[in-house]
Amino acid sequence: MPMFLVSKRDMVAGFDGGGDGQILDLDTAVKDGVLGGVDGGVVGTGVCEKLDLGKMIEELDLCEVPSVFICPISLEPMQDPVTLCTGQTYERFNILKWFNLGHFTCPTTMQELWDDSITPNTTLYRLIYTWFSQKYLLTKKRSEDVQGRASELLETLKKVKGQARVQALKELHQVVGAHATARKTVIDEGGVSLMSSLLGPFTSHAVGSEVIGILVSLTLDSESKKNLMQPAKISLMVDILNEGSIETKINCTRFIESLIEEKDFRSELVSSHSLLVGLMRLVKDKRHSNGICPGLSLLRTICLHKEVRNLLVSIGAVSQLVELLSGMDPDCLELALCVLDALASIPEGRVALKGCSNTIPIMVKLLMRISENCTQYALSILWSVCKLAPEECSSIAVDAGLAAKLLLVIQSGCNPILKQQSAELLKLCSLNYSDTIFISKCKLTRTIQ
Repeated sequence: MPMFLVSKRDMVAGFDGGGDGQILDLDTAVKDGVLGGVDGGVVGTGVCEKLDLGKMIEELDLCEVPSVFICPISLEPMQDPVTLCTGQTYERFNILKWFNLGHFTCPTTMQELWDDSITPNTTLYRLIYTWFSQKYLLTKKRSEDVQGRASELLETLKKVKGQARVQALKELHQVVGAHATARKTVIDEGGVSLMSSLLGPFTSHAVGSEVIGILVSLTLDSESKKNLMQPAKISLMVDILNEGSIETKINCTRFIESLIEEKDFRSELVSSHSLLVGLMRLVKDKRHSNGICPGLSLLRTICLHKEVRNLLVSIGAVSQLVELLSGMDPDCLELALCVLDALASIPEGRVALKGCSNTIPIMVKLLMRISENCTQYALSILWSVCKLAPEECSSIAVDAGLAAKLLLVIQSGCNPILKQQSAELLKLCSLNYSDTIFISKCKLTRTIQ
């Protein structure tokens, strides 16, 4: 039976054969004794325990496994490679399944098999096992190193102050951001309580920025969040949000939103002129578009509180958001419309929307344009504005093509509630026109354009 051979293009990438950094193929690996070992133990590592190949493959989840290790049928790494008479090698389970389906050919070459026996490819198995073992143990060692370093940094932070504290926090921030094991270590070893203790009225922004960057990466329990929901800590976060780098602003925004989601959160903590101004600056910052969605997401969350809605209208957020709508991507657009719809639920918000000349034309344009949610928000805003001043606003809306858009909504397969709202708004708009004139306003030409 032909032996399995590896071509030069299928050399095993990343396999260190004997410390000289050379890439080895199967023949070289066997000849040089690289694949030797005792009872299947891991070669060259000093470890004699037998590691489970399947577990290693699952846990490593490597995207660049050497092609010679991949079964041509499943395109997954082989754990029990067997070779056919054609010289092609497959995972045992996969090739037996192929035979059970009534095939008597080689799946790769489609040659008819003159011998249906399969031979375990022990050389390839041992190469696969050694490669994954080395990767697994290296990964495990790195993980242990990361855990150890995270522990050391936590201990250091208990002792140092000033610039040394900032440097330790910067390193911990980097480690926690890059490694899940470090995040777990920080939580398990009381790091959350330590980070919380570093936030207060006299905390420097340099320290506060790094602490928030660490905390936002962690999965905090309710008790930890409750300890962080103190006015002095929230106030510090708001100050840092207004003055930090774009990365720090986004971290503060996301962290405050994670705290708001707790049921014990008090709305007065976010009824802050400084917070709302900072968020509007983040949303309007065209130089750093990656801050727009986080800023709008927090605005949407805090708009659940009526006190915040009134304050947001008072700082001119309505006209600013309306002006930003035209340049937003769909995800941000939906968030912005959700905020405007929330502001339209209070009288001051409706007046502000009516006072913005672009509100009605933009809302009409967005109907049936982006998504059903966007249509719902735009329709709700139009209803609020038109109900406020039916004669004036409905005339502007109909001239902007609203009637035709509403007919499209009614005839579409969207939510029945949207259809009902569209019918009611259509009826409201028709009150200022004779039947003949209104019907002429319902032509679809402008809508299609």
